[in-house]
Amino acid sequence: MSFLDLIVDANFRSENVGRVVVFSGVNRNRGYLVKSPADELRIKSFLKMFYFAHFAILWLGILLSSAWSTFVNHILRKPEDHFARSMAVFIGTYCLVAGLPYWLLWRSFKKSIFTFVSAQDEVVVSGTSPSQRRWRLVAFCIAAFAALIMAIGVLLLVRAK
Repeated sequence: MSFLDLIVDANFRSENVGRVVVFSGVNRNRGYLVKSPADELRIKSFLKMFYFAHFAILWLGILLSSAWSTFVNHILRKPEDHFARSMAVFIGTYCLVAGLPYWLLWRSFKKSIFTFVSAQDEVVVSGTSPSQRRWRLVAFCIAAFAALIMAIGVLLLVRAK
């Protein structure tokens, strides 16, 4: 099972009324009833395309804005002396390179949701699913590991020689 499959499967739940899809970021405690397995496959393929575009915009945006901001900072001279300026150039470049395409992707995602589900099929979803709890645990473990690595890095940088 691929990474995209895990993310897409987290959007689906089995409730008392049947199989329900919950679109993340759209309506917090609302889901939409999926009427048939064919509709579920259509929604899954749509979500895979969306998440692939989502990750592509974010990763390529980081790479491209990093390269462009490095180029701009070297034109402005002495980037190591002006850390705040360097970060502002990177953030501004990232907002243009990744922010605008991501905003357009999100608008098209919100408009195309209702081609797969009907507004009359909206149901109230109870609590969080087990897969969401598992993702929260995984995210917490990754954040704790990253904090540990950064703390070790800081200790190695500031130790007495």
